[in-house]
Amino acid sequence: MSETQLIILGVAAAVAVGVFVRLFMVLGRRNEVEPPPRVPGWAGGGQAEPVDSQAAPPALPSPAQVPDAPGLFEIQMADKAFDAGKFLDGARSAYGLVVTAFEKGDRDALKPLVSPEVLEGFSTAITGRGTAPARFHFATVREARITGASVQGSQMEITVAFLAAFETAEAVGAQHEVTDHWTFQRAVGAADPNWTLVATSGEEP
Repeated sequence: MSETQLIILGVAAAVAVGVFVRLFMVLGRRNEVEPPPRVPGWAGGGQAEPVDSQAAPPALPSPAQVPDAPGLFEIQMADKAFDAGKFLDGARSAYGLVVTAFEKGDRDALKPLVSPEVLEGFSTAITGRGTAPARFHFATVREARITGASVQGSQMEITVAFLAAFETAEAVGAQHEVTDHWTFQRAVGAADPNWTLVATSGEEP
């Protein structure tokens, strides 16, 4: 092989190594925008969708596109990504999680789902019943609908009416229906998609 050919091969090898190193440096970088962790309990898996800076801003909804509930249009205006159907799916899941944790007396499970005031009320009830077994067992949520909503400063609140079924210890297999009205709260623009239970009212099973 001539000296000229050796020089050409050497130059080509150097170029190839340079390209490989540059490619490795680009592919080896982590995305600077890390998605928030997935949070169970609410629809959408608790993960925000990536934002495309080149995409056109989402169109504002018209009142006719939003479910008929007082204040819900204001929620949609404050949070353009709000979806009433997904919210209700999450609310149904949250209801089951909260009621089941209360039934078991599991304060640790309740803590991330409810406000300190609601947690205090649940804790008092748990302490009051002592070691006596729960006299009801959560079965299912038969219906959930939004009855009201509002935006107060930086906080959004939505009240949901739940029609739930419970099985009582006195009549195993027989279901008893109750209606609860729960209010959930979330800060406008919060990275965490979860809503916190801040108020409850209704009837016991």
